[in-house]
This record gives sequence, structure tokens and C-alpha cells, in this order.
Amino acid sequence: MKRLLLPALLFFYHIVTAQTGFVRTRPFNDSWKFFLGDAPAAEPSFRDDSWRKLKLPHDWSIELPFDSTSPTGTGGGALRGGIGWYRKTFTIPATEKGRRIAILFDGVYRNSEVWINGHSLGKRPNGYISFEYDLTSYVKYGTTPNVIAVRVDNSQQPNSRWYSGSGIYRNVWLTITDKTYITCWGTYITTPQVSEKKATVNLQLTVQVPAEKKQALAAATTIYNNFGKEMATITTGVPAMQDTPVTVNQQLVVANPSLWSVDNPYLYRAVTRLISNGKIVDEYTTPFGIRYFSFDADKGFFLNGKPVKITGVCNHHDLGCLGTAVNTRALERQLQILKGMGINGIRTSHNPPAPELLTLCDKMGFIVMDEAFDMWKREKNKYDYHLDFDAWYKKDLTDQLLRDRNHPAVFIWSVGNEIQEQWKANNDTSGAAILRELQQIVKSMDNRPTVTANNDPNAYNVLLQANATDLIGYNYNHDKWSAAAVQKAWGRKPFIITESVSALQTRGHYDMPSDSMRRWPQRWDLPVENANADLTCSAYENCSAPWGATHMEILKEFLKNDNISGMYIWTGFDYIGEPTPYPWPARSSYFGIVDLAGFPKDAYYLYQSVLTSKPMLHLFPHWNWKPGQTVDLWAYYNNADEIELFINGQSQGVKRKTGDDLHVMWRVTYEPGIVKAVSRKNGKVIMTKEIKTAGAPAKIVLTPDRNIIKANGDDLSFVTVKVVDKNGTVVPDAGNLVTFNIKGGGVIAGVDNGLQTDLSSFKANTKNAFNGLALAVVQSKSKAGDIMLSATAAGLQGATTIIHAR
Repeated sequence: MKRLLLPALLFFYHIVTAQTGFVRTRPFNDSWKFFLGDAPAAEPSFRDDSWRKLKLPHDWSIELPFDSTSPTGTGGGALRGGIGWYRKTFTIPATEKGRRIAILFDGVYRNSEVWINGHSLGKRPNGYISFEYDLTSYVKYGTTPNVIAVRVDNSQQPNSRWYSGSGIYRNVWLTITDKTYITCWGTYITTPQVSEKKATVNLQLTVQVPAEKKQALAAATTIYNNFGKEMATITTGVPAMQDTPVTVNQQLVVANPSLWSVDNPYLYRAVTRLISNGKIVDEYTTPFGIRYFSFDADKGFFLNGKPVKITGVCNHHDLGCLGTAVNTRALERQLQILKGMGINGIRTSHNPPAPELLTLCDKMGFIVMDEAFDMWKREKNKYDYHLDFDAWYKKDLTDQLLRDRNHPAVFIWSVGNEIQEQWKANNDTSGAAILRELQQIVKSMDNRPTVTANNDPNAYNVLLQANATDLIGYNYNHDKWSAAAVQKAWGRKPFIITESVSALQTRGHYDMPSDSMRRWPQRWDLPVENANADLTCSAYENCSAPWGATHMEILKEFLKNDNISGMYIWTGFDYIGEPTPYPWPARSSYFGIVDLAGFPKDAYYLYQSVLTSKPMLHLFPHWNWKPGQTVDLWAYYNNADEIELFINGQSQGVKRKTGDDLHVMWRVTYEPGIVKAVSRKNGKVIMTKEIKTAGAPAKIVLTPDRNIIKANGDDLSFVTVKVVDKNGTVVPDAGNLVTFNIKGGGVIAGVDNGLQTDLSSFKANTKNAFNGLALAVVQSKSKAGDIMLSATAAGLQGATTIIHAR
């Protein structure tokens, strides 16, 4: 049976095609120079001899000290912005004369202006959007040097509610093509009919043909499966227009298609070659996926005809101690950690993401809500995007859609997050007109569903969405999630939770009794009352922001309502900035299921117990308390009927989940020794877990996540640092200062420990452990060889690990 497929697409424009070796786009990240401060540096004659040499991507703010007087505020991470300049000198071989030369920036934060040989190419205020400039008219060829200069102005603060980073923090690419070429983001693939026997693949191609072009031109497209086998091919004539982009439509059929899903993210490649007089003049590869999906008002979300509950997370774009400088391996690690707990969705909060994130989501199987704006015309911060919205929203949204619409991972376009226009203040109804126009822009370019992630389902907000977007989505308000409540307010439209939870947790900290709830603060604009003096939040399910709830409270509501298509949890990882509920010296968030260093909090295992089928058992907290203290022991588990708890061999009883329970608990008296939990199903032991009382810190243990990395100057190994006692048990309150030393073909790219109030530098060679753990990130240099990382601490036995760069 044939089915209608909302566009199931992927786009990847950094192209090296295996079939012919044709290269059109290449990295342009090496050999830049950087200066923090303003300078008259646009002209080629400017002397930049003293400037710092570096490789992009680069975030200068992450290198600065945390500062309580920073105009970014703690919301922006208490790290300063400023003005920075980047310059690069390069040559173009004389053999390239007569071809088209272009530069593509994946993202520059923010207010960038770019010059080539002293000629201004343009300005772009949006710090998250990708943009291309044509250099052809201004470049010099042969041995004559060219100079690219980029001024980045992130000085007007505050302009973000979270840590934004500063600089050319995403990749840069140089594209060299014939003057007849496929335009930037110039392919668009849809699969309008899909069955088990065949899939129709429609390709829309945009070709730039110069006015002087006289020869016949053809576009030949071949689809390959992921083994390189040819699946379909077509050749179409391209009409010659007067230096105007030409649209070419092609249709191919793939027999017996493998469908893209979260469990089997299968990708095809469409390779399009422009052929003139028998010669290939351009080649463009578009990976894509074949799948179909639907949203139902009563039964939720269906992918390829099967029900799937979207359980996603919201993430900001920083990578912890690496800042916002994008790194593919760091993104991949985050997604691997999230997959491990059963997550299948990502919301790009609250901006267009790095292209590498979407490519990884395509390959790994995530359902992405691709978000455009955090505000429209009404401000959230004095200097934020509201100042640029009128002049730039059409261009920015259009470029995002062009860039991202081929990704099969992208299922939903979000055109706003908690925008201020959701309230009809002073009878201002401009929000409805803005939303309708944004909807029209999206629908003119793609047919995937739209949503806006507002946080107040008031009557005017209902009017906003009910008359515009394809999905009803709002943040929080979990008392209004039932089908009856949704349909009473919004009518019969599919419903998705665009943001939920906002639990607050510090890894390894526990406030007892565990069933005493903390809503911190009482209201978003009030200080916290009865706060913890050390600015921690409990990692039991008993601390949340007042607008949200705990993970457990939300999961129970989520699981019992079939009408909910999915939800995106705030947040997957802690991030720099927005240190709710605390003021300075807190400088990063408490919302994450995983801390800033990538170490899971206990909530990670709650989701794992609900969302995954592989047997698991998690027992917490640690077992170092005061003698005689009352301690609440919790267990998350699946694939079992019951759990029995033992303390030093003595049974504390058997517990079973009943009703909508998601955990079991024992309230016991602490005595040093060993706590053991045993899960059973039908009387058979499924799993056993132990926690032991730790002694004094004795030694360091280093564990790399990968012992072999690429010697490309970009690849990373994340090394977990544990402070353990003489028997190898992690000391749960260890805070020893660890010093790192590295030798060989690598550098320390960053250090972290996940503590939201640690004000020491991410770029130092020292870091205090927090609750027994720390992290060192090792980055390869551009040469093969062994990298030796050593860690020492006063009074402890040190450790060394070897990482091989190949």
C-alpha cells in the first residue's frame, strides 16, 4: 500500500564523492589569526604578525575567567563577550581562474562582517545561522595572497538568556566550482509515495547557469544505497537562462526501500552531476532517508506506520568545557550518552543548530525539532535578536529551511520559543500575523509540521496556534496534557510537549527525607528560600523549578496519555548559564539529566528503566554517611518483578513497583559496609548491584572513552578521572585537586567536573574532583603517535593512560 510521506530528507553540503574523487567543498579552518579587541584590520596591508595563530572553530569567551561583573550576567554564563577579529591569508592556484570561489560560514556569534582583500562582503547579525559569500570578483590568483578578515561583535550585552560563546565557533568551508554550478543548499529531496515495494524520490535541483553558457547542459542523478550499490538513475536536460538560477525537477524510484527509523537510521545518497559536452562540471551529493510519518490527535505519533513515543531532550549548543566551538566527536558523545538512556529526540534549543548535529542525528536515529527563534519582535534581553527580527527573519528562516530540509532526522519546524507575543499585552495582536507569516514561509519551502513552543496556554495563545501551526505544542503545564483538556482548549489537533520537566539536580548530592519536595524558587522571579548553603540541589526526585516538576512526576503523566505524540525534556545536559535556582557564584544550569562533564545523574537511570528493554538495575545513593543516620535507598529497574535489599548480608525486605510507581525505596539506618540489591523475575535472579562504603582517597584511576583517535587535530578522547580508595571504590565526597600533564601528539582541550559553582578555568591543566569525579578532554594534533596523559594529586597515587592517535 502506498502512503503519503511528509518530506523525509537529509542535507550534507561538505561534499567529497567517492565515485569520482570530485571535490567541490573543502575545510577552511586552518591557519587563521585571532585578536581579541577592536582593530582596523579589514585591509590586506594591516600587520597581524603579533596575532595569535589558531585553528577554527573557536570560542574566545570560554577562555576567559568567570566574572561576577560580566554584562552577560550569570544567565549568560558570567563569561564576557567583546569584539574579536579573525584573519586568514591564502592563495588560489592560477588554474582556478574563471571558476567560482565562495566561502561558507556555518555560524559566527554574532554581528559578523566579512571582508575579502579589503572589500566588504556583508554583515550577518544572527549568531546561529549559516551563510555564504561569493568571492569570485575579488580574489587574486597564483602566488598573490588573498586576505579574509572577519570582525565579530558580541559586545552589546546581555543578548542571550544562556551562554552563547563568541567568535567563529562553527566550521568554515571554501567552495570552488565551475561557473555553472548547483547552488548552495541547492537540492531538495522528497519521497511522496512510500511502500515496502518501492519509494518515489523527487529531487528539485537549483542550477546557476552563466549568461554566456551556450553548450547543452544535463543533470544526471544516481541514487546509491549505503553499500554503494546503484539503486536508480536519471538524466535531465537543464535549460539555459540568462544568468538566473534554473529549477530542475527529477523523479526516481527506489525498489524495496530500507526505511529510516530511530532503530535503523538507513541513509541513501543522491549524487547529481552537471554534464556539459561530456564533461562533469559540478557534482553534488545529497544523503537522504526514506520514511513516512503522521501525528494523530488521539493516538500520537506514527513512524513508518508504527506507534513511536517521541522521548526527546532539549539541549543548548555549548559542549561544556569546550565551550561552543563545535566538535563532531563531542556532539557524537552527547548523542551516544542520550541513546544509552533511551532518548530518541532532540530539540535544538532555541536556534538553528550546527550542521554536524543534524548529520549525526540522521546517522544515529533521532527525531529533531529544528527551532528558529527564541524571540520575535518583543525583547527578552536588551540587545537580543528582537533588534534584528524585522530586517532579518525572512532571510534567516529561509536559509535555515534551505540548509536543513533534506535531513531525515528533522520532523518538526519550531518557529518560536516562549515568544513574548503569546500574551496580548496592551491589545497588541501582532503575534498572530507574525506566526501566520512564519508558517507561510515554512510551507512555501517544506511540508513538515510546524509548532511554536509557548509556555502559557492562555486564550490568546490558543488563538495563535489553533489558526496557524500544524501541531499544538506548549511548554510545561502538565495538568493540561490529557486528550480532553487539549481538545477542549485547542480543538482536534495533534499535541506534542515542546518542553517539560525543569528538575534541578546536582550529581551525587542527596537531601533527605527523599519524599520532601523542594520547588525552588517559589516563583521564577523570587530568590530561593531555605536554600542549601553550598548551592546544591538534591539528586533524588524531590527538587524542581516551580513552573515544572520532577522527572518522575512528568513521566507518569506522559506515559498515561496516549494523545501525547512526544515530549522534549528540559534538559539532556547541563549547560553554561541560567543557573536556576541560584545566583552567583553558580554559573551553569542544574536542569540536565547529565552533568556538564557528561557524567549521568541518577535520573538518567530512571529514564533507562522506563525507555529501554535491556535489563538494568540502579541503586543509590552512595554509602558514606554518619553512623546511625537514616538514609533513603532508591532503586530503578526493569525486566524484574521485585527487588530485595541487603545491608551487610541482612535482608531489608522485598519491594515491588505497584500502580504507576517508577521506583522502590527503603528507609534504613546507616551502618558502614556493603549494600546489595537483587532483582528477580519469576524467582530468577536478573541482576545484582552493590554499593560499598569508601575509605580515604588513595589513588587516581583514568579511563578514556576511546584509546584510539584520529590524528587529525580535531578528534577527542574524554578521560574520566576517578578518585578511589585503596580498594578501588570511588570516594563519593572526594574533591582532591588533580594536576594533568600531557606528552606526545595531543593537547588538553578542556577539564571539568560537573559542579555548577566551580569557577576555575575550563582551559587549565588542573581541576578539583567533584564527588569523586573529574574529566580531562584530550585532543589530537595533526600527527600520528602516542599521547600520554598523567594525573597527580597530593597524597594520592597518580595514574597514566596512553591514547593512540592514528
